[in-house]
Amino acid sequence: MIGYYVHHHGSGHLHRARSIAAHSPFPVTGLSSLPAPQGWPGPWVSLPRDDDGDPATFGDVTAGGRLHWAPVLHAGLRGRMARIAEWVAATSPALLVSDVSVEVALLARLLGTPTAVAAMRGERGDAPHRTAYDLAELLLAPWPSTLPEPGWPRHWRAKTVHTGAFSRFDGRSPAPPEARADRTRTRRVLLLMGSGGRDVSAAEIAAARAASPGWRWTTLGGPDGRWEADPWPALCAADVVVTHAGQNALAECAAARRPAVVVPQERPFGEQAATGRALARDRLAVVATRWPDAADWAALLEQAYARGGDRWSRWAPGDGAARAARALADVVRRRETA
Repeated sequence: MIGYYVHHHGSGHLHRARSIAAHSPFPVTGLSSLPAPQGWPGPWVSLPRDDDGDPATFGDVTAGGRLHWAPVLHAGLRGRMARIAEWVAATSPALLVSDVSVEVALLARLLGTPTAVAAMRGERGDAPHRTAYDLAELLLAPWPSTLPEPGWPRHWRAKTVHTGAFSRFDGRSPAPPEARADRTRTRRVLLLMGSGGRDVSAAEIAAARAASPGWRWTTLGGPDGRWEADPWPALCAADVVVTHAGQNALAECAAARRPAVVVPQERPFGEQAATGRALARDRLAVVATRWPDAADWAALLEQAYARGGDRWSRWAPGDGAARAARALADVVRRRETA
């Protein structure tokens, strides 16, 4: 039995968990404050939220800089940790995957359960991240080994499996290039905003749209965009995708092999900025360090369109979820053999 903790912020953690669980040769139990997703292949343990209530009562949530989120005397935090501990005691899992919580990784290891941690780019040298990455049996890095995260210590690199990016759309065939080759038609921009953050205003989007004649913009997510449970058709219809640098959004864009303009958003530990630097380093997408001025959009879209999307195969080989599942299974089998 493998446990998989799914963080409730945004949707990327859940999509990643579903992709890995679908390939796992061992039963996988999900643990999350999110509702069980349709098609989850095993049990699902519902956890109380640990971020509701009056923030003024949370106290020092970092415990003097040693943790990331542990609000003082919070019933939800106490309840979720107790529920995880009860599940561990009842099932004796061979491995628990934390995607992603330092506190859950620590709890599992304190209960004698081996852990794997879904690694993230950015500045992870703070005490909580160092502790979680140090104690993990395995670090899953959903980016290619050819673009490693700079500055990682040797012992982290030694236990890292670089799976490449992966998404729920791996295995689907994107629309063939000839279907988009007619330059006389109005070309299509898909603005993919997602649910994890909203750093761009409706006015900025409207200005970009007005400044790029010949391009028709569609928005998914964000304050003014519609939500699609399956954005694959919209991805395949786009000539250029404009997106933030979240792991899931990029993996879905890469699966569709779409030219992209990537605008990293502000995130803790500089995660998206670090991802943007990696993309720019390998010329996988046109990367802007901030939302561009309206006058710059026409040229950026043309630049991305001319570059094309074929280089995304270097970022997302198509079998990343299967690689991750094999890596987790290898940890379980090593423990069983020992």
